[in-house]
Amino acid sequence: MIESPAANTAKAESGFGRFSFSFRDAGTLIGLVIIVAFFATLVPGFLSERNLINILQQSSINACLALGMTLVIISGGIDLSVGPTAAISAVMTATLLVSGIPVPLAILAGLGVGVVCGFINGVLVAYVGLQPFIVTLGTLSTYRAVALIYTGGNPVLGIPAGFRSLFNGTIAGIPIPVVIVAVVAVITWVLLKKTPIGEYLLAVGGNEEAAYVAGVPIARTKITAYVISGALAALASLILIGRLGAAEPILGNLWELDAIAAAAIGGASLMGGKGSVVGTILGAIILGTMRNGLTLMNVQAFYQLLATGLIILVAMMIDRATRGRE
Repeated sequence: MIESPAANTAKAESGFGRFSFSFRDAGTLIGLVIIVAFFATLVPGFLSERNLINILQQSSINACLALGMTLVIISGGIDLSVGPTAAISAVMTATLLVSGIPVPLAILAGLGVGVVCGFINGVLVAYVGLQPFIVTLGTLSTYRAVALIYTGGNPVLGIPAGFRSLFNGTIAGIPIPVVIVAVVAVITWVLLKKTPIGEYLLAVGGNEEAAYVAGVPIARTKITAYVISGALAALASLILIGRLGAAEPILGNLWELDAIAAAAIGGASLMGGKGSVVGTILGAIILGTMRNGLTLMNVQAFYQLLATGLIILVAMMIDRATRGRE
């Protein structure tokens, strides 16, 4: 752990300790309650148990992505390549499964692909010194092209039932994807709250120069954030192909927008140094609730995309207004 005065200053500037239920998290929760009340008033059956579980299940993929995105944003970066990373992981995992590779090995291989993609991003940012936006914009196109070339642009069909059953069942009535993401959220919270890497991420994102003076391993910390983001993108893709029974190279289109939106709604600052696991989960549920409600109201999909963009802008304005007061 960091003990020097400089590190303590970096910790204070980056907002360490905000991973419990904060005032901002309470505001996000209130926003969710208002949105739920709005749709409950307009849409009959919106509050049915079946629909609420459906919202959680639909939100699970974005929540998984957004948790990794939150770590990257806290470190002062951004990851625009999570969708293509998910696509590569999905098609390679599906290919292995169809060829008869045992399910556990195929899952590990798929997660490994995500780790490699994240590692490449991290190295380019941390050691080559390129801007995170430029790096991940470039790998967004590169990874997508690799997925398309690998499959010839065709979907991979015939995923075995044994793999699909891992993601289509329930535990105590709760869909397995929801349980998986809940476990990931707890692990992420512990990582940020109880381990040195959480302090390092906040210090690097809050004040990289002060963190360097304090002896924080800057490059290793940034690479770790991108590796976790890549791994969680891969996990999200496995959840999806488990539900669909097929993997497409175009999978994950605009997933980065949803992940950034969920993190931003939850209080993560794109300036770095601030974020909340609880807030990110609530942000993902807010987006899932909005899409579910708008779909039930027969609102066209492009208006839903408009709503997502507006939410990001509002979240950024709120962050700008509150940052100077903290």
